[in-house]
Amino acid sequence: MYLMYVDESGDSGLKNSPTRYFILSGMVFHELHWKQILDDLIYFRRQLRNSTGLKLREEIHASDFLNKPGLLARIKRNDRLDILKQCIDWCASQNNISIINVRVDKQGASFDVFEKAWTVLTQRFENTVSHRNFPGAVNPDDRGLIIPDQTDNKKLQMLIRRMRRFNPIPHNRMLYPSGSRNVALNYIIEDPFFKDSRESFIHQIVDIIAYSVLQIYSPNNYMKKKGGHRFFYRLQPVLCTYASRSNQYGIVEI
Repeated sequence: MYLMYVDESGDSGLKNSPTRYFILSGMVFHELHWKQILDDLIYFRRQLRNSTGLKLREEIHASDFLNKPGLLARIKRNDRLDILKQCIDWCASQNNISIINVRVDKQGASFDVFEKAWTVLTQRFENTVSHRNFPGAVNPDDRGLIIPDQTDNKKLQMLIRRMRRFNPIPHNRMLYPSGSRNVALNYIIEDPFFKDSRESFIHQIVDIIAYSVLQIYSPNNYMKKKGGHRFFYRLQPVLCTYASRSNQYGIVEI
């Protein structure tokens, strides 16, 4: 089974929203590699503790980590930025990880941004599992499980349940007069299993990834000044380019 840990950056609101973009990022790996990845991540966090003073129990939430650090202000801002870069590099060094990213441009949008982003991410996860394009152990009957950070839990649960019965995909009108065909989910099992990122080192890495995607499209002044808006490109070895044919880094742009 493939596990997809998901976190977001920006917000999905259309009214009085401070951000133009909404980002979803998913880290995917096979269950057989879960223990090795977790152990390696714990070892990495211990190294960060020893070199920077960042305690294992302290959460890395990228935006607040840089701009509203609270007690973490004891670590210099430049050092906190370097911690984010080290987290990106840790991810890029993992041979059995694959990253899917979805970006929604909310400017002029009239659709439900949350639902659109999650629908697209789920479809890409389903398709890549079904075509066996993720790295790691390959079993003919592999399935996928979605593990999000806390979000609009009930709304996401109902969306995934609906997609198991009704999942319209745009298609050639010559073949499908309605312009779409129903491709119900077959490879994603169960409801999403929600976790709190404060209790998940993996989700904290995914949060940093989503934040790095946002910085491509809408960099803040500090990230642009320090070159942090280019951190995302360090992830190139683990990006799931199968997710998008139109973006060389596999970002699905909506």
